[in-house]
Amino acid sequence: MTIAWETPLSWPRLNDDEIHVWGVALDTAGELAALAACLSADERERTRGFRSGAHQRRFVVARGMLRQLLGRYLDQEPGAVAFSYGGHGKPLLQEGGVHFNVSHTRELALYAIACDREVGVDVEWMRPQVAHEQIAAHFFSREEQEALAQVPDAERRAAFYNIWTRKEAYVKARGAGIAAGLGTFAVSLGAEAVLLRSDEGQDEVARWKLVALEPAAGYVAALCGAGVDWRLRPWRWRS
Repeated sequence: MTIAWETPLSWPRLNDDEIHVWGVALDTAGELAALAACLSADERERTRGFRSGAHQRRFVVARGMLRQLLGRYLDQEPGAVAFSYGGHGKPLLQEGGVHFNVSHTRELALYAIACDREVGVDVEWMRPQVAHEQIAAHFFSREEQEALAQVPDAERRAAFYNIWTRKEAYVKARGAGIAAGLGTFAVSLGAEAVLLRSDEGQDEVARWKLVALEPAAGYVAALCGAGVDWRLRPWRWRS
């Protein structure tokens, strides 16, 4: 099922049974100087660490837009939004209640935001050439490798990215990482996103819901949220 992305006419209310995902085109998101001005001192220091001007600009826009979005939900100035970090480096809000996750690649960023539930999002640009077999052999479960091998050659790249983004979204939602490795759980590779199996048992599988996203041509993405009692609201940022 194709999910329609909307551009809201007014700021949308975040209900407890929703996860909002914002798609932001990093090349048109807003004025670079204004976004840079709301960054913290440590974020500005990170900006100076990028050798590439394009990478520096993307970081400034992606981080600045995160502050703009969270500031709206929290009713705070973007520069006042305060972050902390989990044990595995997942950024968190110091002020509890709102959970978020971010992924960006090339000129597209996705931001997942929810109330009182863990979320993870991943977006990937489908590179024309990717070493499916080698990557799958290192990071995919046995059943994922076997399923991918059955896909026709013309469809294998998209199926590979379906698996990859769903696994990344799940790991990011967990926050604590997968100590035993990415092969300890399995996800679907078709149009419907599903967590199929976990070495931690059926209770772990039942604890999460995955949703496939189609944010733009040439990109594949997935969202993972705790619980099954939520619905997705996908939004496009109007610059």
